[in-house]
Amino acid sequence: MEPYLIATQSRLSLDDAKFWQAHAVFAPDDLAARIHCRLVSVHPFRNGNGRCTRMMADLYLASIGAKPFTWGGTNLDVEGSGRARYIAALVKAVDTDDYLVVLW
Repeated sequence: MEPYLIATQSRLSLDDAKFWQAHAVFAPDDLAARIHCRLVSVHPFRNGNGRCTRMMADLYLASIGAKPFTWGGTNLDVEGSGRARYIAALVKAVDTDDYLVVLW
């Protein structure tokens, strides 16, 4: 994403999430996964986008009294099969509009 779009796209993503929550458009897990995928696609940082956006999704879940995701139960911050699987799931989520695949 072009750097000049980051602030606007981040804001749109969070505004969408607020609307989805207020109008119960998606179940909480689906909404949290969508928050994560939308924000990670904005890619606002050189490094740490996955960590920050997973944290945003987990903070949303905590704010409604739900348990945070396990994110596959593996360390996604280091190269390896878990990280590769997570990145493939992100691509699939966007391609198929099935955002829960990021939770495998």
